[in-house]
Amino acid sequence: MQLVFHTGAHATDEDRLLKTLLRNADDLSALGAAIPRPVRYRGLMKKTFAALEEGEPNPDGRDVLLDAFIGDQSVDRVILSHFDFFGTSWSAIRDGMFYPLAAPRMAQLASIFAFDEVEMFMAIRNPASFVPVILSRLSTEHRDQILRTTDIGALRWSDLIHRIREEAPQVRLTIWCNEDTPLIWGEVVRELAGLDHGEKIKGGFALLAEIMSQEGMSRFRTYLHEHPELTEMQKRRVISAFLDKYAIDEALEEELDLPGWTEDHIEALTEIYDDDVLEIQRIPGVSFIAP
Repeated sequence: MQLVFHTGAHATDEDRLLKTLLRNADDLSALGAAIPRPVRYRGLMKKTFAALEEGEPNPDGRDVLLDAFIGDQSVDRVILSHFDFFGTSWSAIRDGMFYPLAAPRMAQLASIFAFDEVEMFMAIRNPASFVPVILSRLSTEHRDQILRTTDIGALRWSDLIHRIREEAPQVRLTIWCNEDTPLIWGEVVRELAGLDHGEKIKGGFALLAEIMSQEGMSRFRTYLHEHPELTEMQKRRVISAFLDKYAIDEALEEELDLPGWTEDHIEALTEIYDDDVLEIQRIPGVSFIAP
C-alpha cells in the first residue's frame, strides 16, 4: 500500500490540490488510488498524533486508520491532504525553525505504516511572503514573541527537509516551490495521484485560470488544441508566455505588511530562499518538481 501525505505548507494552494484530486476521484479509483474525503481523516489524525505523544503506536493502528480512510475499498494508493498534519499555523514558525513537529510526525507515520510505502508531498514558499502571512494569522502577542525571538533570515526550508530525512529516512519526499505552482500544477497533481506524465486530468489548469484573464485562458486552450504534440516542458514555456501577456496583476500582487519589511529586506530573504531551494535539490531522497 502506498500512503501519500500532502502536508502543506500553510498559505500555499489552500486545498486547491485536494479539490482537483477529488474532481478526478472516480477516474483515480479505477486506477487503484483513493482520495478520501477530509472528514474521514483530518480529525482522526489530530487525535492519533495526540495519542502518540503518550505512547507507542497501537499494533492494530494501521488497520484501524486504513479502515477509517477507505473502508473496504481495495486500492493500492491512498492520498491524504491536510495543512495541519504538522500542527496549525501557530506551529509553522517555532523554536527558530519551520514546523518543528514535522520530522517527529513523519517518523510516527512511518512507524504506523512500517510495511507500506510512505510518501510526503509539500510546497514551500519564499519566507519573504510566507512569514508575513503566517504571522497575520496569529495573535498580536504570539506574533510579537516570534519576531523578538526568531532570526527570520536564518529560517531554512532545507533544515526542515534534513530533519525529516534524518528521522524518517524511509519516507519519499517530493517538494516544489509555491511560486512555480501555476507552471507545474498538472505535474504536481499527477505525481500525487501516481499517474504517468501527460496523463489527462480534470482541472489541470485550474490554478492558471485564477491568475489569467478569460481572454488569455481562451487563447491558451486554443493554442494547446492546435498543438497537441507539446511536451510538458514546452507547455510550461507556453504558460509563461501567456502569463506575461494575460496575467491578472491583482491576483499576483501580495501586500506584505510587517514592521521593517522593506524592499531591501524582501530582496535579501528572496536571495536566501533561492540558495535554499538549490540546497534542497541536492538532498538525497528528495524529488524536486521544477518548471
